[in-house]
Amino acid sequence: MGGRPVGMRSVEMRSKAELESAIADGGRAVLVINSRSRRGRRLFGTARRLLRESGLEFLHVFPVTDPTRLRELFADVLALEPDLVVVGGGDGTVAEAVGHLAHRDIALGVLPLGTTNNFARSLELPLDLAGAVRTLAVGRPDGGKVADVDVGWFESTGDPQGEGPGADREHIFANMVSLGLSVQVAEHVPHALKRFVGRPAYALTAAGLLPRHEAFTARITIDGKTYEVATHQLNIANGAHHSGQRIARDASPDDRLLAVYRLGDERRLRLASATARHVLTGQWRSLAEDAFLTTAQVEIETDPPMQVDVDGEIRGRTPVSIRLRGNALRVIVPRTFADT
Repeated sequence: MGGRPVGMRSVEMRSKAELESAIADGGRAVLVINSRSRRGRRLFGTARRLLRESGLEFLHVFPVTDPTRLRELFADVLALEPDLVVVGGGDGTVAEAVGHLAHRDIALGVLPLGTTNNFARSLELPLDLAGAVRTLAVGRPDGGKVADVDVGWFESTGDPQGEGPGADREHIFANMVSLGLSVQVAEHVPHALKRFVGRPAYALTAAGLLPRHEAFTARITIDGKTYEVATHQLNIANGAHHSGQRIARDASPDDRLLAVYRLGDERRLRLASATARHVLTGQWRSLAEDAFLTTAQVEIETDPPMQVDVDGEIRGRTPVSIRLRGNALRVIVPRTFADT
């Protein structure tokens, strides 16, 4: 499982101010860049130059050419006992980092080099490379600060369907758990299409898959009360963005809430219209509206049992249990970020 290993002994945590001071004073830093992310390969050299110019020095630089080896790579990262781990890549690379850095006395810095950059958007980071690097320069007047934000914890209790005896059933996640059409999109969106057109690649893939997608029934249990809905898409969000768009104006990765919401009902056209409404009105909606259920813990069953997308990776099957872990992750954010 990503994050704190089972049985890991408690580690004394510095305050955010102490960790920030250690980083500003030239603490131990490591850089991980996914050169297969949308902009990672093209901007690798530029990122190194901007980081050097900002005064950031790294104990070690890990260029990632095989994302399937990220887990063992982060074991090497943690062995260096860094104060700061800077990760350049998309949401998948960042999600892997979050799984390993949650509950640790280490700050995560993000260079948004992916397609949608949902987590970076939720942290209110500049999406341009130069702006993101300036934020990492903690201690400078225009630099960022150390904050602590929430993460989600996901456990699949469904039939593993050939996952193997050693398969992980639990995961720390940064942004979102999804069920429905998005799982098929995650499996089928062409990597080359993402590289060339960016975020529209997901919408184009969804449009091609929707006519054959079957609706499902979800039973959502919160505080002993069960809600039953029929839909093509159900999301459980810790972050504030989905597909690069804001979920609600008051959504945040630092609000101690998971937001549960569906897009449309069992009719396929309702999914398309609900998605368009989400894209167009998310920045004005509120989590207090009836479209959302907010909670710190939720149990979900589906009919039929389904695969689950956790931060862009297929992880287990329903039924699932999802919980919030408040302030479990240290991150570098702009000074204007509201840290609660």
